[in-house]
This record gives sequence, structure tokens and C-alpha cells, in this order.
Amino acid sequence: MATLVIVVGYFFQTFLPQDWLLRNYAFSSAALDAGRWPTLFTAIFLHGSWAHALMNAGAALAFGTPVARYFGASLKGALVFLVFYLLCGGLASLGYGLSNPGGTALMVGASGAVAGLVGAAARLMAGQGEPGKYLSPPVISMTVGWIVVNLLLALVGFAPGLGNAGVAWEAHIFGYLAGLVLIDLFGWVARPQSA
Repeated sequence: MATLVIVVGYFFQTFLPQDWLLRNYAFSSAALDAGRWPTLFTAIFLHGSWAHALMNAGAALAFGTPVARYFGASLKGALVFLVFYLLCGGLASLGYGLSNPGGTALMVGASGAVAGLVGAAARLMAGQGEPGKYLSPPVISMTVGWIVVNLLLALVGFAPGLGNAGVAWEAHIFGYLAGLVLIDLFGWVARPQSA
């Protein structure tokens, strides 16, 4: 579902005036300071290029599949997945904004939301389909790896293969942590509770 939204969304984005889209729907700390809270979420649906959109779509497919399976193949499960995805993306944007107070750099992309799927998938992998313990070896190794890769992106300043576009590595870390923590609550909402 997330993969389809990313690809179809970027397809339609290519037909719209990019300056207008970025000015009104991209996220920045300055936009947040100005009270433009919806950009916490609208930026998730914008991408900088086909490579950017396809990279996020591929990651959403890989890591979103176990999360969607855990929430269940029902309308309720799909709605819980959607809210989980959007909340992880919104918290990722918020984390980026708080890490860059007053910043005017525009952030677009679903990678913060996708990072939430990665965090949730790490917990599900540790628990073999159920959320595993935070201090289990799979969760620890995935978390350390995620942080190291994103700190390397911060050091390099851009993602190889995406031109000179900057990487909102802070959003990746905040999104990952959101997914890591929120999978329990959203699983409780999505799945039938035994008496």
C-alpha cells in the first residue's frame, strides 16, 4: 500500500508546479514555527526525483510487508497500518524540525515513515512475527546499524546516487525510533485481544 502511494504520488507530482508544491507542502523547521503543522505529513507524499521515490518505495515494500502482515489483512489492519505509517512519518518530520531549529531547508520524502517500518520490522524480526524485546540481539544490531549508516550519511552530507540532495538523517533516526516503540500500541489496536 505505501509503495503504491509513493510511486503513484510521485507520478502525479511530476505534472504539478514543483516550486508551488515545495513552498506549500514541503516540511521545514521554519514552516513549523509559522504554524504550518500539516507539512509534518504532507512532505511525506513529495519526493525529489524518481530515484528518491523508488528507493523509498522499495524499502516500504521490504519493511512494510511484515508490519502489514502483523496488523492483519482486514480493513481495520489496513487503517491501522496507514495511521502507523503517517504517525511515524510525522514524528520523523517533527524530530528533524526540532534538530534544526529555525532551519529553512526543505525536507520531502517518505523515508521517515519508511524508517518507522524498519524499526517496527526489527522488533517483529526479534519476536518472530510478534514484537520482540528491545534488548534482543536483532533489535540491538539493527538499531546500531541504522544509527551508524545515518551518521555516515550526515558526515557525507548527501546520499550517493541521488545527486547532491541532502539527507534528512535526523528524520530517519526519529522515524526508526517511533516505529520501534509504537509497534506494540498499534498491534494492540489492530489485533483481536484474548480474554
